[in-house]
Amino acid sequence: MAGSTQVPYLLRAARGEVLERPPVWMMRQAGRYMKAYRDLRDKYPSFRDRSENVDLAVEISLQPFRAFQPDGVILFSDILTPLPGIGIPFDIIESRGPVIDPPVRSIEQVKNLKPLEPETSLPFIREILQILRNEVGNQATVLGFVGAPWTLAAYAIEGKSSKDYAIIKSMAFTEPSLLHEFLGKLADAIAIYVRYQIDSGAQVVQMFDSWAGQLSPQDYETFAMPYQRRVVEQVKATHPDTPMILYINGSAGILDRMSKSGVDIVSVDWTVDMAEARKRLGENIGVQGNIDPCVLYGSQDFIRDRILDTIRKAGKKGHILNLGHGVLPSTPEENVAFFFETAKQADKLLTVHA
Repeated sequence: MAGSTQVPYLLRAARGEVLERPPVWMMRQAGRYMKAYRDLRDKYPSFRDRSENVDLAVEISLQPFRAFQPDGVILFSDILTPLPGIGIPFDIIESRGPVIDPPVRSIEQVKNLKPLEPETSLPFIREILQILRNEVGNQATVLGFVGAPWTLAAYAIEGKSSKDYAIIKSMAFTEPSLLHEFLGKLADAIAIYVRYQIDSGAQVVQMFDSWAGQLSPQDYETFAMPYQRRVVEQVKATHPDTPMILYINGSAGILDRMSKSGVDIVSVDWTVDMAEARKRLGENIGVQGNIDPCVLYGSQDFIRDRILDTIRKAGKKGHILNLGHGVLPSTPEENVAFFFETAKQADKLLTVHA
């Protein structure tokens, strides 16, 4: 492995080191905005083939690494990937997104779920992560990728993407014991899955609770945060040195509460000023983000100024530069390249554009 005595740059930031510039990667950096990905998708139209076939998933994970040299390479996967292993089948339809049929809505279905055995149901994940670690050496940090209990439950109960989350919320408010039992089973399965990813080569793991931003603060504290914490506590019991990141879309109203999940880093969306996010979260927690993905439609000067502004506000300790959500499919590839180039020279640019 090239330069194997060094600790990869992003891992140093995730562990709280003071660095000259923040490490940089992008959510959804492997994907539709890249011509290389679209070409591959045309050949292999099934999303599950692309994310569960070892050679394809490795190739897709490495496409942005080869093109832009980000400091983080994230496993190309889906948050629903572990569900069949506990007894919840799903499909991903290109124009519609995930479909779970039948959806999980009865206590019998919850009681029939089985514990996750990743070596049996997800062996491709170990292979993908091992190959990625080997390929990138210490030039980048390999990131694992899981969904959080509330968001996985929302998909499983709604049966598909949702605009109003009416089915899971009505269950939360009329049959809370059923939902709590389901969330507990999901949390235990996700904890097993995170550990499996770490044992397979993931150096940092990001947990996506994408839909928890749809909860009121009191419902977040009841139905999402305790189960995020249940995952984190189980992982930290066996892997205390692996940093964990939590991302929630639309998290402005619950940002302060996210740090109570026990994660090391909170990924901030763009609806909160980064300096304000730092104040609200306190000194002991790292931050990731938080540039609006649409900034990448702007001019190079505009992109550069937003990057430098975010870095100044986040400070030099425990910040990972990222977007506040995934890169959008219509983003010009050359602007993504400029984003990475600029981020990697940020320490020099900050002295010029003081």
